[in-house]
Amino acid sequence: MVATSEHEPYATHEVTNQPPPLTPYDASEDVALFEGLRREGAGWAEEDIRRLGLTAGGVAAQEWSELANRHEPELRTHDRYGHRVDEVDFHPSWHELMRVSVAEGLAAAPWADEREGAHVARSAGGLVWGHTDAGHGCPTSMTYAAVPALRAQPDLAKLYEPLLTSREYDPGLRVPSEKRGLLAGMGMTEKQGGSDVRTNTTAAWPTAEPGVYTLRGHKWFTSAPMCDVFLVLAQAPGGLSCFLVPRILPDGTRNTFRVQRLKEKLGNRSNASCEPEFDGTVAWLVGPEGRGVKTIIEMVNCTRLDCVMMSAALMRKTLVEAGHHARHRSAFGARLLDQPLMRNVLADLALESEAATTLTLRLAGAADRAVRGDAGEAAFRRIATAVGKYWVTKRGPAFTAEALECLGGNGYVEESGMPRHYREAPLLSIWEGSGNVNALDVLRALGREPGAAQALFDELALAEGADARLDAAVTRLKDALPKASQTGARRLVELMAMALQASLLVRHAPPAVADAFCATRLGGDWGHAFGTLPDSADLGGILDRALPVTG
Repeated sequence: MVATSEHEPYATHEVTNQPPPLTPYDASEDVALFEGLRREGAGWAEEDIRRLGLTAGGVAAQEWSELANRHEPELRTHDRYGHRVDEVDFHPSWHELMRVSVAEGLAAAPWADEREGAHVARSAGGLVWGHTDAGHGCPTSMTYAAVPALRAQPDLAKLYEPLLTSREYDPGLRVPSEKRGLLAGMGMTEKQGGSDVRTNTTAAWPTAEPGVYTLRGHKWFTSAPMCDVFLVLAQAPGGLSCFLVPRILPDGTRNTFRVQRLKEKLGNRSNASCEPEFDGTVAWLVGPEGRGVKTIIEMVNCTRLDCVMMSAALMRKTLVEAGHHARHRSAFGARLLDQPLMRNVLADLALESEAATTLTLRLAGAADRAVRGDAGEAAFRRIATAVGKYWVTKRGPAFTAEALECLGGNGYVEESGMPRHYREAPLLSIWEGSGNVNALDVLRALGREPGAAQALFDELALAEGADARLDAAVTRLKDALPKASQTGARRLVELMAMALQASLLVRHAPPAVADAFCATRLGGDWGHAFGTLPDSADLGGILDRALPVTG
């Protein structure tokens, strides 16, 4: 028997061939991101985005993200004396994430910013800050989206908009007018209907005070119950209507907002989602009675853009993680990054990521210009946002799964962070309407929105003649429109999405990226999984552009 003293303690645990920590890194190190930022009119924000990228990839922010998901929010229905309070307690890391997000203008600040590209700058910031935690993006997204809906009631907008657009995060339930900044949520879905909000049974009765109602009902899925105000749909005497519900009333008393339970979700666990019950809840009418869907649809358009943005951010984050691992890990005598098949996988993921990022910024540019009165961009935004919401969020789960697999068993371990990203990805396809809802919304836009189809084809025409495969796809799309049906809606929307992404890459990306994308997504020279790019693809050109040098 050999004495243990002859051996170095823990010699069997010498660590080799493991990548160094990615953190700290620059989450904004993305060529396509800054090209899109400048192209869509927000080049003035570049310095801020780069600064935010260093913060997002820093040790502190990455730790906040991990802690906010490990220590989930807790519902506190009563205080120690038995008073009903319906509050949700969060780990301090959540508040740090929220503080940065609001201060950096990722909530509703663009609505108070008159600079061209303000909404683009916000989306770019979201693409970068999305390298941290996705959950806290929910209240900031809803706060952003609440402003245009609230403008349907000018007196309420005058009161609340300055606080919603504030860059100060001021947590805690108090009288809204006494706070430095507000957050907004929304309550639409109910048990019996889900996305079919016209079946809502929550009732609203007018009071003696003009514009003030009381609500009674139960909402099935309402995120961010700690927000200060909510936009809620309820059945008024004149039909389904939109209402503003504050948690704290102007006299300082608590409005009836009983949080029955927090949802136990697959992902998005740092964020609280709940079932609130209204019973004599005081609410203010937003817009005319019976026009609730029309009033709140502008809010939905904004949050759908954020779903595209958050999916693109998840793609980019997991691609960076996979690339970092492949750069530092060796197998079978060579670095993973130097092995042809791994290069194919990473390059294929890079194509998908760049296409998602580029489309996100184009949609943000359309939103920015639509707000400033551009009717053509408004028509394009209407159809392209629904198309992008369907496709980019659908690609997210498969993308994050492939990126996770690049890390092998390391990626399947919770402490790598990749499982959290994987669990997050499906939410973005479900939130604000699942795939079917968005595909049908595209059909609705084609049938009811004058100029929507033409706006899409005008955009595609900007790349006409640049790639034969793209031209052929546009021809197929034109032939398919007259025969559009619900049964084939997904196939139609997928063709729209890939043609739109291809047109953007053909016009704005290097040939290596555009050619590989068109050959695979439109030309059929592709397999059924990531990593099946053809031999003709310029893998080096794609990877050199996509993967930052980290570590």
